[in-house]
Amino acid sequence: MELTGDYVQHFFLYLLALGAGVSVATQQVLNGSLRTALASPVWAGLVSYAVGLITMIATVMAFRERVPSWKAIADVPWYAWSGGVFGGAFILLVILLLPSLGAATLFALVIAGQVLAAITLDHFGAFGLTPHPISAARLGGAVLLIAGVVLIRD
Repeated sequence: MELTGDYVQHFFLYLLALGAGVSVATQQVLNGSLRTALASPVWAGLVSYAVGLITMIATVMAFRERVPSWKAIADVPWYAWSGGVFGGAFILLVILLLPSLGAATLFALVIAGQVLAAITLDHFGAFGLTPHPISAARLGGAVLLIAGVVLIRD
């Protein structure tokens, strides 16, 4: 098998995506430790977001990103501003649920929820996505994920 540049690029992108998954799981376990240390899931979430904000500021500076123009900011669709709300809800819910469900069960459920939402959003082309209709293979994958949740729970 010949390793073309396209194949290597896709493989690298897949590794980065797997790394993102490892990052999310690790972040939430660390947030659980922060919850215990601070005796508050809300403060743990706030600290996590504050450190994340500092990280993003450093990243913007390292990449020498320009500040978006007021026109670009004004042209952002209203719904695009709500991502942080969902992120905050995610962080808080995971911090709250981690001790009760355990990391494996919690993340199996989170991943199943993400895939079900993604299939639905893709199907309808929601929020500017290119539509990708629901197929038997996608539904089968979702069913297998849900079966995985059942098998992995404590």
